[in-house]
Amino acid sequence: MLPLLYLALGTAFGLALSRSGAADYDFIQGMFLFTNLQLYGIIGSAVVLTAPGLWLIKRNGSTLFGRPVHIELKPGHRGNVIGGLLFGVGWSICGMCPGPIWVNIGEGKIYAVAALAGALIGAGAFGSLYPRLQAPLHLPPLSAGTGNG
Repeated sequence: MLPLLYLALGTAFGLALSRSGAADYDFIQGMFLFTNLQLYGIIGSAVVLTAPGLWLIKRNGSTLFGRPVHIELKPGHRGNVIGGLLFGVGWSICGMCPGPIWVNIGEGKIYAVAALAGALIGAGAFGSLYPRLQAPLHLPPLSAGTGNG
């Protein structure tokens, strides 16, 4: 039951990204060049609409399905800055972040496959290099996917 709900919600989210222009290369480039401010409005609207729901979930301590929720703050470290810069540069160059990559592939835009390949290669490279980057960047120890979490 829940996988179908997630599929429906993901499809609705993808449709919203597509129809709003949030997955359109020209709109994203316009946002980064400050020539088209539409996406700033979309992002701002998402924050305004989501914040009360998150506040209620945190206040109630559970989801609509009654599952407990614990939202913990992630520790700040140098990796956040470097990762944010790399993510922003990649987003600006290819005009897509992870959600819009799938939307663009769904819309039949073949160049999105290259963006997906770049994202997967980058994630794999980061995972491979993590042990060497951990000490110099003061990164936290990995717990997910290592058998420890």
